Amino acid sequence: MTSVLAPPLDIPDRLSLAALGWDEGWAEAFAPFAARGLQPGRVAIDLRKGYRLYIDGGSVYAELAGKFRHAARRASDYPAVGDWVAYSAPAGAELAQVVAVLPRRSQFRRRAAGDEHEEQVVAANIDTVFLVTALDPTFSLRRVERYLLLAGESGARPVLVLNKADLCPDPEARVAEVRAIAPEVPIHVLVASRGEGVAPLAAYLGPGQTVALLGQSGAGKSTIINALAGREIVKTGAVRERDFRGRHTTTQRMLLPMPQGGLIMDTPGLRQLQFPEVSESDLAAFADIQALAEECYFSNCTHLTEPDCAVRAAVDAGKLSPARLESYLRLVAALREQQARAPKRGAERTRARPGPRSLRPRYLRR
Repeated sequence: MTSVLAPPLDIPDRLSLAALGWDEGWAEAFAPFAARGLQPGRVAIDLRKGYRLYIDGGSVYAELAGKFRHAARRASDYPAVGDWVAYSAPAGAELAQVVAVLPRRSQFRRRAAGDEHEEQVVAANIDTVFLVTALDPTFSLRRVERYLLLAGESGARPVLVLNKADLCPDPEARVAEVRAIAPEVPIHVLVASRGEGVAPLAAYLGPGQTVALLGQSGAGKSTIINALAGREIVKTGAVRERDFRGRHTTTQRMLLPMPQGGLIMDTPGLRQLQFPEVSESDLAAFADIQALAEECYFSNCTHLTEPDCAVRAAVDAGKLSPARLESYLRLVAALREQQARAPKRGAERTRARPGPRSLRPRYLRR
């Protein structure tokens, strides 16, 4: 199903800062602004020309202060839904003034319109991200891997939500496939349209927690939100039968207060988001795994099924975390995919500037 805001949208105006996710860490980051007499708020809705902020016990409409707008150099400098900001409320002014954005704990990005090199933050300070995929004929394990990579780059905790289990002849087999590539990531199987399996998701929406849903259009994100809310707070639309795809018609991202005490954010389909660009220098963080890889029997070992794999042996011996190896393999897969695309972007430039060989795993040395 695909979503559009259901008018009129009921947004309460009596949320405390704690209910919005405010904690000691945010208070410490805000201290310099408090000393200047500014107030904290959290971006609830991006109205393009302004914002609606949740504040302690209410909400205000705000615009960017002139100095902020002048100082912003990149699209990612601007407030995004979920951001904590410092604002002022000048006497007699119709709108509050956003003065600064607090450093983000997590963020999801996409390429800014008209500039493939410019990044725009579309969601910030997400605690948990539901990675929603449908168990219909469009299911792709590779897509799940890419979702996990995106979640890992964002800083949010991933939770895999396999929806539409009624369209799959063997859901348990699909779960086994997913668990094999993400053994430490929680997996929930549900049929959101019937409310089956939705209840356990409420545990992630405790007071002060923020959850975002990411997934391809038609995966059932809006249906899940409505099931958790116990009523329709976002409308849903039909999915095309020929390809099981939906059309996401949400025009505004917003934080929605939920009865469980937390906040939830519906987002556009993942095809609009930017999968992280990685470089071989990112592999430096996995020097321990690369050192083990030098001991593998095969120089092009993938650390998956080959015999005499020193990396898998370290996992079996409890010397290496399965989750760490999982993160490494995702990073390598993303790097190999980028290398495969590189000649199309500019083969001469790519060949002229090879990455540092010392950081390259042996199975990429071909």
